[in-house]
Amino acid sequence: MNADSVAQYLKENPGFFEDHAELLTQISVASPHGGKAIPLADRQVIALRDENKVYRAKLTELIQFGEENVDISDKMHRLAQALLPARDLAGLLAAFYYNLSEDFTVPHTAIRLWKDHTGEGADRPEFSPVSSEIRDYALGLTEPYCGPSGNVEAASWFGAGAVHVRSVAHVALMVPPPASGADSTVARECFGVLAFGSEEVTRFYPDMGTLYLKRLGDFLSAGLLRFI
Repeated sequence: MNADSVAQYLKENPGFFEDHAELLTQISVASPHGGKAIPLADRQVIALRDENKVYRAKLTELIQFGEENVDISDKMHRLAQALLPARDLAGLLAAFYYNLSEDFTVPHTAIRLWKDHTGEGADRPEFSPVSSEIRDYALGLTEPYCGPSGNVEAASWFGAGAVHVRSVAHVALMVPPPASGADSTVARECFGVLAFGSEEVTRFYPDMGTLYLKRLGDFLSAGLLRFI
C-alpha cells in the first residue's frame, strides 16, 4: 500500500481509530511549532488550537467591522436629519459641509454643479464653470472613485489645501432613476460631482468599500434637487 491508499482507507473507515484507540498514543508526528516528535493526539490538539486562533481573529475582525458600520450608519442618520429641515440651498449646503467636517472628519469637501440654476445661490462657488472633461468623467462614475488625486482640475477645488491632499473620493451627483415601471431606457443624468480630499494616503484607497459614499451622493443629490 502507498500513502494515498492508506489515506483513502482511513477516510472510508472513520471508525478505525475507535477500534484502535491505542494507536493515538503510540504514533508520533512532528510538532508544527518546533519539529520534535509528539503523540498524534497531541498534534491534533495543537491543530485545533491553531484553528481556534484563526477563528477568534476572524471574529474579532467581524466585530470591529460591525461596530464601524454602526458608527457610520449613525453619522448618516444625523446627516439626513440635518439636511431634511433645510429651507434653502444655502442652509442645505451649510448643513452638509458642517456634518462632513465635524462628524465624518473629512478635511476637504468640494461640490461642483452644472444643472441650470438662475435662482438664489447661482453665484456660489459650487456653480463655477467646469470643463466638458469633468462632466464626462462624472457621468462615467457608475461607482465612486477612490484613490490618488490625479485630476488637476478637481484637485484645484480644494483651494489652498490642495497641495496637502494625498487621497480623494469623487461621487457623481445624479437625478434619481425613473420610478418602477417607467421607461428604463432613459439616460443617466449627472448634474454635478462631490469631491472629498484627505492628507492621509490611506483615507480613500482604490479597494475600499463605497456603499456609504454612494449614499452620501444620493442624500446630497435629493437635497439639491429641491432647490435647483
